[in-house]
Amino acid sequence: MVALLLSFAIVLIDQVTKHWVRSRFYPGQTTPVIDGVFNLSFVRNTGAAWGMLGGFNAGLIVVSLVMLALLIIFRRRFLNDTLVHRVALGLMIGGIVGNLCDRIKLQYVVDFLDFYCRQSHFPSFNVADSAICIGTGLYVLSSFLSPTRPLRSELGGTEGEGTCPAPRDSSAPA
Repeated sequence: MVALLLSFAIVLIDQVTKHWVRSRFYPGQTTPVIDGVFNLSFVRNTGAAWGMLGGFNAGLIVVSLVMLALLIIFRRRFLNDTLVHRVALGLMIGGIVGNLCDRIKLQYVVDFLDFYCRQSHFPSFNVADSAICIGTGLYVLSSFLSPTRPLRSELGGTEGEGTCPAPRDSSAPA
């Protein structure tokens, strides 16, 4: 339930912020928010991250749908039943759906968060992109930091659990 609610919240926030940008800015318009660090800029991104695969919108729609299906179908295989992994799943699904809505409706993704420092410029991004990155980062970090799941033995029990009969006390009556 956590993943589902978080997914809906991410999609809602993403779509509302993108609508706000489209209604207030013309494509290419930039407004400084923190001079020398952060701008709001309306960028029409027809590609994936950092504009890679620009103009390949139909293919990116297919990739998004496949990733959504894989996340949902195989979530129990690669996600632990923990709050952190539920949050990660919700963020990833919400982000994918947020950008997918743009790709289907507009044929491009609205990016508007524009950070830079002097000559170094990070490509513009949006709420959905942030959710995907944070969700993926949470998943990876928690996978390294959390204890591993118990291993299954060849006989079907967890290692050390019911795989061999307990030794009998030879002094006890049979």
